[in-house]
Amino acid sequence: MISLQQVTKNYDEKVALKDLNLTIPQGKIFGFLGHNGAGKSTTIKCLTSVIEPTSGEIYFDDLSLKEHRREIKQKIGYVPDTPDLFLQLSANEYWHLIESAYQLNSVESANRKLDLIKLFAMEDHADEVINSFSHGMRQKVIVIGALLSDPDIWILDEPLQGLDPQAAFDLKNLMKDHVKKGKTVIFSTHVLDSAQQLCDELAILKQGELLYQGSVDSLLERHPGQSLETIYLNMINTPLATPFVEESHES
Repeated sequence: MISLQQVTKNYDEKVALKDLNLTIPQGKIFGFLGHNGAGKSTTIKCLTSVIEPTSGEIYFDDLSLKEHRREIKQKIGYVPDTPDLFLQLSANEYWHLIESAYQLNSVESANRKLDLIKLFAMEDHADEVINSFSHGMRQKVIVIGALLSDPDIWILDEPLQGLDPQAAFDLKNLMKDHVKKGKTVIFSTHVLDSAQQLCDELAILKQGELLYQGSVDSLLERHPGQSLETIYLNMINTPLATPFVEESHES
């Protein structure tokens, strides 16, 4: 279980997150939903130690992220919100870099890499420079790199953006298979259909504050006869109020 307690992030005068309290259960697909600037990427960057919260605490099980950063990061596979990283490397060079960082040198990890390269149809492009790739192909390179270590926790910021339909379908299936093993997937999206299709639980953010945390089914039950799109837009376009958070979370 991952817990965010009173997490706030300020950029000078701008408040990106405000006193965010959130519980992410293990063994679920957990989605962040919200407009641009809602705080989704900021939350994900705090979870992955890309940035430090201004205040508040983050715990992975009983371990403080501040105190056990290296240990926790070894358990995380991260896809950032832009794939424009290490552009002067070839795809293979980038994957070798990830393998070195995670000290992956087993036959099992080598086979996993080959399986991922084949799944995302990157066999013929592995030695090409990332800078020459389209956005979608860059995204595939980063996704493969994030999954090479078979981490317990996948944290994916807009992972489906730019992927072709087959690659998006394959990644969704990988996400579902991962949680079947009792592991955790956290991802952000603007796409309501993806959230409804994939999420066991979701958090809806607006202006850095939590509007809702719970299952899609519970949200639909609270608003009978309305589509998720209508519910979401009504929530986003009404003044901020006390968030609704489901009391029980399966672990």
